[in-house]
Amino acid sequence: MLENFGEFKYGYNELTNMDSKHQNMLMDIGIQKMKDKDTVTFSDDKKETVLLLLKGSISFNWAGNSKTAVRNSLFDENPFALHVPKGVDVAIKASDETELLIQKTTNDNVFDPVFYNQEDVQSSVFGEGVWNDTARRLVRVVIDYANAPYSNLVIGEVINFPGKWSSYIPHGHEQPEVYFYKFDKEQGFGAGFIGDDVYKINHNSILCIQGGPSHPQVAAPGYAMHYCWLIRHLDNNPWISRNNEVQHEWLLEKDVKIWPENHGTVVKI
Repeated sequence: MLENFGEFKYGYNELTNMDSKHQNMLMDIGIQKMKDKDTVTFSDDKKETVLLLLKGSISFNWAGNSKTAVRNSLFDENPFALHVPKGVDVAIKASDETELLIQKTTNDNVFDPVFYNQEDVQSSVFGEGVWNDTARRLVRVVIDYANAPYSNLVIGEVINFPGKWSSYIPHGHEQPEVYFYKFDKEQGFGAGFIGDDVYKINHNSILCIQGGPSHPQVAAPGYAMHYCWLIRHLDNNPWISRNNEVQHEWLLEKDVKIWPENHGTVVKI
């Protein structure tokens, strides 16, 4: 399911809610938009919380700790993020126009809060040197089962280069997932697939993906597409693997050749 949000207001902008809006995503997700000198405190007695800096300059304060983070570009810089268990208050103060992505879900585990600097975020190029680089993209992993098995959440980012594909080959998984999109130019657009359904993606869209169907993505030429990917582990069934669409697995063969390796005449238009 697709939802477009347009411009966000200052304050908290709800994207999903475990008890109401898109409740089958099993997560509370929102965007906190702040002005210079704005302050806000986050506190939850039942849910773990991830606060990821999309852009701007802020200070994080929690349990006697303090960190300052500045992020000028979604596309050129890794994120900062703070991950806390239930019962830990986090105070935020902005010193610039700032947007934070907030992700929460229920979790009885108690763990030490973790602050992720930009250098802590795993960043990898996928799809390079295959399929004529048509699915070359940058994938950033902040939290997943490998580095935070005590968490019920997964969060990362994809930089989908203009005119190229991501979340490819088409794959699905049982756990619900939300994509939150931004473009380097706000008039940019792309397309998101959920099974056989296709949705036009715009700046500040979300795509809610129930467990099961595949969900490849593509950006229009001329427009770089950024999206946060947010997954909720299921009880006794964490997200640790993908279920590829079998008919497309030939693309994973070593040194696979695709058209136009052996084509006839190409007509230029």
